[in-house]
Amino acid sequence: MATQSESFWDQRIDRGTLPLAVGDLLVIGLVLTFGVVTHNGVSYLTTDTVGWLSTLVPFYVGWLVCAPLVGAYSAGAGESAKASIPLAVRSWVPADIIGLGLRASPFFEGGADPIFIVISLVTVGVGLGVYRWLVFKVR
Repeated sequence: MATQSESFWDQRIDRGTLPLAVGDLLVIGLVLTFGVVTHNGVSYLTTDTVGWLSTLVPFYVGWLVCAPLVGAYSAGAGESAKASIPLAVRSWVPADIIGLGLRASPFFEGGADPIFIVISLVTVGVGLGVYRWLVFKVR
C-alpha cells in the first residue's frame, strides 16, 4: 500500500516488475514486426531497417509514456494476472493513440489508416494480455 512519503513514480514503478517491462516491449515489437513482415515481406527488415524501426518507435514512445503513468509496472501489476492484464490493456489504449498520432505526423512514415488503428489496438492489446497471463500461469 502506498504511503504519504512515496512519490508518484514510486507508486507507479516497482523494480520487481522489470521482467514484465522487458516482455511487454518484446511483445509490442514482435506483434508490430509481424504486421510489417505481413505487408512487406521478411526482406524488408534488412532492406529498409529505418522503415521498420519507424513503425516501432512511435508505439514504443507511446508505451514508455503511458505504461508508467497508468501503473503497468506498479507493485500491484506484479502480484497477479487479474491486476496485471487490465493495467497493460489500459496502458496500451493511450499508447496506441500516441503511436498513431506520431505516425500521422510528418516525423514518421506510415500514417494512421483507420483499419490500422483497430488492428494495432486489438492485436497488441491481446498480445500483451496473453503474455501477462502466461507470466502468471508459469509462476
